[in-house]
Amino acid sequence: MLRFQLNMDADDMAHGAHDDDGELPIRDRLPSSAFDLVWQVAKGRYRGWIVALIVGEALSSTAGVCLPYALSRIVNLVSGSSKAGSVSSGTLVNAISWFVVLSLAELVFGRINAAIHMRLSPRLRQYVARSLFHHLQRHSQRYLSENFAGALAARMSETSNAVKNVLASVLTELWPMAITICVASGLLLSAHRWLGVFTIAWAIGFIAVSLRAARTTQPLSHAASGARSHTVGLTVDAVSNHNAVRLFARVDHERERLKSSYAGELATVLRAELAMERVRWFQFGASVLLKVGVVAVSAWLVRSGAISVGEFVMAISLSLAMIAEIRNLSRRFVDLFEWLGNAAHGVRTIFSRHDLVDSPDARDLVRAKGEVEFAAVGFTYAQGITVFEELSVLIPAGQHVGIVGISGSGKSTFVSLLLRLYDPDRGSIRLDQHDLRSLTQDSLHRQIGMIPQDPALFHRSLRDNIRYGRLEASDAEVERAAERARAHEFIQRIPAGYDALVGERGVKLSGGQRQRIAIARVLLKDAPVLILDEATSSLDSLTERAIQEVLDDAMADKTVIVVAHRLSTVAHLDRILVFSEGRIIEDGSHASLLERRGLYHELWSRQAGGLASADAGQTRSAAE
Repeated sequence: MLRFQLNMDADDMAHGAHDDDGELPIRDRLPSSAFDLVWQVAKGRYRGWIVALIVGEALSSTAGVCLPYALSRIVNLVSGSSKAGSVSSGTLVNAISWFVVLSLAELVFGRINAAIHMRLSPRLRQYVARSLFHHLQRHSQRYLSENFAGALAARMSETSNAVKNVLASVLTELWPMAITICVASGLLLSAHRWLGVFTIAWAIGFIAVSLRAARTTQPLSHAASGARSHTVGLTVDAVSNHNAVRLFARVDHERERLKSSYAGELATVLRAELAMERVRWFQFGASVLLKVGVVAVSAWLVRSGAISVGEFVMAISLSLAMIAEIRNLSRRFVDLFEWLGNAAHGVRTIFSRHDLVDSPDARDLVRAKGEVEFAAVGFTYAQGITVFEELSVLIPAGQHVGIVGISGSGKSTFVSLLLRLYDPDRGSIRLDQHDLRSLTQDSLHRQIGMIPQDPALFHRSLRDNIRYGRLEASDAEVERAAERARAHEFIQRIPAGYDALVGERGVKLSGGQRQRIAIARVLLKDAPVLILDEATSSLDSLTERAIQEVLDDAMADKTVIVVAHRLSTVAHLDRILVFSEGRIIEDGSHASLLERRGLYHELWSRQAGGLASADAGQTRSAAE
């Protein structure tokens, strides 16, 4: 067992943290059902250990169920009822030796199986979870916007655990049970056909009724589980909104809601438990029938001289062994169906087909110059909202362009299409004359640096969050990027410095601090195309001016697209595009747009502190 553990650890060291995608069970062919998913996992990387567990469980179960047969030989020899006549000491020693060998075999194989299962089970769960995560990462923005992140994470955990549990149940419970029933039935048939026939008929009837009972009680078990989840959800909702509960003096209201939920949960759980209790009555009644039936048939056969005393002992022992194995069969079937149902949810939810995929001949773009072109682009969201009809615009490499317009005019969609979070319905989007669909998504995203209005930070150290822009960057390069983004000073004031954790989505930092970390990350990435989506909106005016100087320096040799509501952030750029209802209605420099006295002039003239008046823009849009 120690050798097995060392070998398995060595195998993990060789393949664990650095697995290729090809090591994952789900890669080229998506599973069509829960059974298909389980089968793909079973024949994946750990198939050798699964085969070893199948063989080991078969040997252990066979050894265990053969013990009553060995005991019957000893009883026959000791009682003098053996058909062989007189008993020699050698014959008795031989029978006892077989009993000892079988006992040791059951022990050794049982412990080996336990060691394999102990080491294999968590690895199978991780194996499936990694495959789910690998597939989830390639889903489009459309898919992610239609599914809650928390729900997807829960589904990943639920599915990986379900597949692990299905395999564990089949390999360590149902498979040994099948071996026990088959070998026991064979031994009883060898003793006398009526013993074998009675046992086989009982086993078939018991399994059939247990399977039917499991299907009947499964919906009730699911309802009970759902009721418990609902109550937990209400509790979490009330606790997470505790401030609102107290401010609105709704403590008693929340208690009553929870009390009502618990009452509904109790009724549902009791229905499930009563159904399972009826199943238990059947199980224990059937167990009594087997014990009484085997004893009665065996006693009659002994009395008639058809079987020996030893075979009588074997029959009783085997019936008890079978009862121990399959008494909880209905409960195991219920659990198995539930796990298969959870796995099926994962197949439907996560293992759906990607709607944005790299073409087979997609090329890697090493370093773009930065020319961006939208050619007759039409785009409609899945909800049926049309944003662009025939949008065409060319942004030469190295040009700095501002994008302005009221909310809903198409600015964010323009950026999302350029990032290829969605594909256009018509027309094409090109980078350096390459259609984005002809490039690998990874190589496209390496060409673009993005600073969003609300930057997402990982619950990792400040150093790791900045280094995410270029993983191979040295500590000195990370700190240099932080200095350029005016983040170095506040990082030094934090007790742990660059090793301080930022909290989930950066909650331990202020909005301005998160923005500066995001800017440092993009500066470190040094991509040829830079997109700023209200990148300085969370900063105070003094810090904004300092950061703007940094950005101006960083933008010197890049194609820059700045999405802004605060018009002062785009006034100095080479060119400004004014969007309205999915069209570019004005295009020019700040000075030329003011001279036209169009929408840009109106937004500029009505801004307060550099922030455009949304009401004025909406009035103008309605007038048009």
